[in-house]
Formats: sequence, structure tokens, C-alpha cells
Amino acid sequence: MTDTERPKATNGKAAAEGTGPAVIEVRNPGTGEIVGTVPDQSAREVAAQVRELRLYQPEWEAIGPDGRKEWLLKLQDWLIDNTEHLADVLQSETSKPRADALIDPAFGCDLIGYYARRAAKFLADDHPSPHSPLARVKKLTTVYRPYQVVGVITPWNFPLAMPIMDVIPALAAGAAVILKPSEVTPLSALELARGWAEIGAPPVFAVVTGAGATGAGVVAEADYIQFTGSTATGRKIAAACVERMIPYSLELGGKDPAIVLADADIDRAAHGIAFGGMFNAGQVCISVERVYVEAPVYDEFVAKLTANVKALRQGIDGRDLNHDVGALANENQVSIVQRHVDEAVAAGATVLTGGKRTGQGTFFEPTVLIDVDHSMSCVAEETFGPTLPVMKVADEAEAIRLANDSVYGLSASVWTGDKDRGERVARQLNAGAVNINDVFANLFSYALPMGGWGLSGVGARWGGANGVRKYCRQQAITKPILPTQGKELFWYPYKSSNLLMAVGAMRAAGARGLRRVDLPALLKLRGDSK
Repeated sequence: MTDTERPKATNGKAAAEGTGPAVIEVRNPGTGEIVGTVPDQSAREVAAQVRELRLYQPEWEAIGPDGRKEWLLKLQDWLIDNTEHLADVLQSETSKPRADALIDPAFGCDLIGYYARRAAKFLADDHPSPHSPLARVKKLTTVYRPYQVVGVITPWNFPLAMPIMDVIPALAAGAAVILKPSEVTPLSALELARGWAEIGAPPVFAVVTGAGATGAGVVAEADYIQFTGSTATGRKIAAACVERMIPYSLELGGKDPAIVLADADIDRAAHGIAFGGMFNAGQVCISVERVYVEAPVYDEFVAKLTANVKALRQGIDGRDLNHDVGALANENQVSIVQRHVDEAVAAGATVLTGGKRTGQGTFFEPTVLIDVDHSMSCVAEETFGPTLPVMKVADEAEAIRLANDSVYGLSASVWTGDKDRGERVARQLNAGAVNINDVFANLFSYALPMGGWGLSGVGARWGGANGVRKYCRQQAITKPILPTQGKELFWYPYKSSNLLMAVGAMRAAGARGLRRVDLPALLKLRGDSK
């Protein structure tokens, strides 16, 4: 997924020398209009904010998951009450269609409800069963204790939903959170922080704004890093976290394949893949970016997909739902999409619809490409834009082989009339998630993990209990069940008879066959046979 480090062209610092701190101009990419400014905060300011969060985090942890639930549900109420305003702000900095802008707050409400109401169960102490009879003299407990400050760094494609994805589970876990949104779209994140303050919640959530140095400050100060963005920046963050010996989770780039088998419902596949490739102008980490179609249905599928894409309405919405596809986030992203299309055409690809800018702002026409192959950048590299390269394959085996021919492995989809066949194919794909006859379904299933394989990331978000436990340190506690006195058999000073008893008991409990009770072998441990 494209991240805060990539865009350079549309948003810039604006502060003359000697006139005060640098600020960043936020522009509507569809119109070029400046819609706001935010401070470009320094690493020193980030450090000061983290110190303040550390002061309040212990009390936040102490109120427990039920106490935190009440604050999270108040935030949910605030999101509902302010949905129209939040959509306005989101549109102003992204030029999304109104329908897309309304999804972010609705998604946030859904996710908050899931984790606020389940965190107590997810964070309850575990009491695993002992592995052998010898261990049954102890009560075993796993305790989940939050990292004090979690740093969340988010990209520009979903300026409200992306922060909510990671901020809410971390807060539910009992951590304080410092959020660094993309400098391209920081306004929605600031609205979220405003909501947290307006409901009177404890000051354990803060937003810092700025460019790369601000993000580096978060990585240098927080106790856990959750980053969503490009693979290149993810590598740098991972190296910095390893240097500090702190944990991290990375959701990175994607090049998601869709496989259309000959027995698929072609109408559904053509509609679903058009949506999966064009939603948010293709700027989704799990966008469909490659399509493999079995030969018997290739022509029919391509014709229907092209008709669906050609019919999409593109433009700038107000509060009415007049358009389907909005603008790209910045000029840098337009350049990537145009390069991929131009290089493909130069190498022999055919554009069936789209293929160029509209002439307004950063809008790029929804595009379908055929006659493409894996040597082309539009297939090999992450595009993160409104393009759908379609390839004909001989059979299921070739589709699987080509789908797996990528350094990325975020998600995929399989389209078939046989659900069991779809699952069999899904289990052969190198991807963190596979949707059968659907796209994005895993994104709305918080009980499932969302994480990438290969260069698509490390770790995962969500996954039920793991979604909050990832922000916790696990602490193991053993407690005697029976009264204890004196010393254990194998404590100092070593005594051969005691050692024989202890080693024999462990072998008897864990080994197999006669070897576990081979007395002559055990007697040798004593150094004599008496």
C-alpha cells in the first residue's frame, strides 16, 4: 500500500524563513484547492507528546477493558453523530465520491463495536492445561499486559478508516496511542482526535502531523509500531525497530490476483472485479490488480468487464451520490499509473477503455488492458490506481502458477461455480487472504487476520483476540497448587538419587516405548549400579 513517504507533489511545506514553524498545505487533488494546513512537527515534539501519553497510560490500563469500553462506545456515538461532517472533511482532502467518503465512518463504527464489546473476553487471563502430569502441581496463567505507547503510521487512501483500524484495538488493549497520518490527508485523523477530546476521554490518544521526520520520531519513541504503507518504507521501519529491539507489524504493498474459472458466474465476476479494481480509484491495498481468465470464457468476461468499467461515472461529488470513481491522491500516483499503462502499450498491450488522464486534477480514466504479460510493469509492480490488466490462461493450473508469480501476497480472489473447487484453489495461492466469488470480504471480517505474505508485510491486524493481544506483552505466571516447603528434588546440592527420580519422571511423562522406563540406562546417570 502506498504510504506517507511517496507523495511529494501536491502537498508542500509553507513557511517563510523566520515567520514561525513550518506547516504543510493540504490540497484537494481533484481541484488543487488548499483545504487546510497542519504543522510539520519535529521529532522533539513527537518525543514530548509520547512522554505525556506515558503519564496517563497506567490509569487507562487500570480501568480495565470494561472501563475502556464505555469510552470507545462514546466515540462510536460521536462518529455516528458527526458522519456527515466527517465525510465532508474526508472528501475535501481526497476528492472521493460521497459514497466512498461515507464508508469510512460507518466502517469505524462497526469495528469499534466489535472490539469494545469483546476486549474483556479477548484480554482475560488464559489458563492453559499443563503438558504432562508433572506440571499439574502448578496453576499456569498467561497475562496480557499492554505496551505502554503504540505508534500507528497510516497512509492516505482511507484517512479515517485506516487510523481507526489500528488505533481502536490498541486503545482497547489498554495502550496509549500516538498516530501519525499521511501528510497528504491528515485532516480526518485530526477530526478523530477532536472527537476523542470532545467526549472527554482520558488523554491517551494523540495525533502528530508532518512528513518523514515526524514518522521517524514516532518509530524512535513508541514501544510498538503498526505501519501501513509501501514495502520500501516498511523495510526502513523494520530496521529501525530491530535496532531498538521493539516489536512491529507491517502491512505493505500488494498486487492481488483474481482467477476467473470457466464455471464461474461471468456476470458476477465481471461486476465484482470491476468493483475490486476500481473502488477508491484502485487505491486500496487489496485492490484487484491482475486478472487471470480461463480460455473458454475469456472473450465473454473481457467484454462484460470492459462494459462495466466504461460505464463508471467519474468526477467530483458534493453531498449527492453522483459519481463512482474519484481522483488519485497526488501527481506522483498519477505518474505511476500513466507509466504502467504507457510501458504496457509500448510492449504490445491493448487499451480497451481508459488509459489516460481526464484533464481535470489528478483524475485518471478507469482502464482495462489486455495482451499483457508478467514482463510488464503493470503486472509485476504495484500500480495502486484504476487499471485492470487481464490475461488468458489455459487452465486452473496455469492460473495458480501465474497468480503465485509475484513478490507480493496480500490477498486474492477466485471466481467459480463450485465453492469446493474455489477453496481448493484458494489453499494453493500464496496470499494472506482469499475471497471466493467476492472481493474485500475479509476486510469486513474482524474475526479473521488481515496480513500479507512475502513483501506484503509482517504480522497481521485483527484476527479476533489477536487483534488486541498483538498490542500486549504476554506474561507467564506459575503458582503452586499444593502446599510447598523445603526444596525441590533437583535443587542444589545435586544428589544422584534425586536426579535419577527427576530425570526418570520426565522421561516417563514425555518419551515413548520402553526407552522411557529403561532402568539400566537411568542407573548409569548415578555413576554406579548400586
